[in-house]
Amino acid sequence: MIYHYTYESRVPVSPQVAWDWITSVDGISKEMSPLLRMTAPKGVKKITDVEVTLGRPLFKSFLLLFGVIPVDYSHVTLIKFDDGLSFTESSKMGSMKLWKHRREVIESESGGLIRDILEFEPVFASNAVAWCVNFLFKHRGRRLRRFIQ
Repeated sequence: MIYHYTYESRVPVSPQVAWDWITSVDGISKEMSPLLRMTAPKGVKKITDVEVTLGRPLFKSFLLLFGVIPVDYSHVTLIKFDDGLSFTESSKMGSMKLWKHRREVIESESGGLIRDILEFEPVFASNAVAWCVNFLFKHRGRRLRRFIQ
């Protein structure tokens, strides 16, 4: 079964500040903490620190439960990239038959709107995995609004 979710977070910062946050390893880590942490190669502080070739993996990242227990991996692959506006990631993951994540920054009256659009199909335990993904992205939204000021 393929799941579709959309999440929106309004943040009181300029679209450029929001973009810098959502493309940084530190920003992503703070959003997912303390539940998960994504690894990145040494020296990679943001996704543009590696050469972006659409459709080719930027790097392999491990998803660590509570920051220490490996639970999944992702060959982080961008299929669309509009610098400063949006990116779409469609990565091979151990737990997913399909993983597509679009992240957009939209200017709003109060600053910026960050929108996450997900399309995914788990390999197994579809309802449980969908529940976990939904929980994680709601958590990310709360953390995002808390940290990005």
